[in-house]
Amino acid sequence: MENADLRSDPHTAPAEIYTGHCLCGGVRYEIRGPLQPVTACHCTQCRRTSGHHVAMTSVPASALTLVSADTLRWYRSSEEAERGFCDHCGGNLFWRAIEGDTISVTAGTLDAPTGLTIDKHIYVDDKGDYYIISDAAVQFPGTG
Repeated sequence: MENADLRSDPHTAPAEIYTGHCLCGGVRYEIRGPLQPVTACHCTQCRRTSGHHVAMTSVPASALTLVSADTLRWYRSSEEAERGFCDHCGGNLFWRAIEGDTISVTAGTLDAPTGLTIDKHIYVDDKGDYYIISDAAVQFPGTG
């Protein structure tokens, strides 16, 4: 039998792999598998941690590998969740529920190309008064 083209066999197809990092590179990560569409969160906490709204995709926690995490710190921002950031450059990287099995990743920290688009805005009732949401993505007053 001649060499088969492995790319035609779905059982041997390579997994989608995405990489990303903070501004200084102190925190680097790899994600294996598909990314969810981006959610733009306009809640007060996200605005305070980023200076604007936060755009995040999400993945199963098991799909995220920390390649370098010496500067990663977790801040318990509420009883329900914590946020991961770089303690050197201040990069806002992750959000996770305390009792959850998924992790949200800030879309801007992913290396391009991602193919991602924003599919919804949440907590729009809390958004800053200095901007207008002008895209066609669905908007929810709360979590959606």
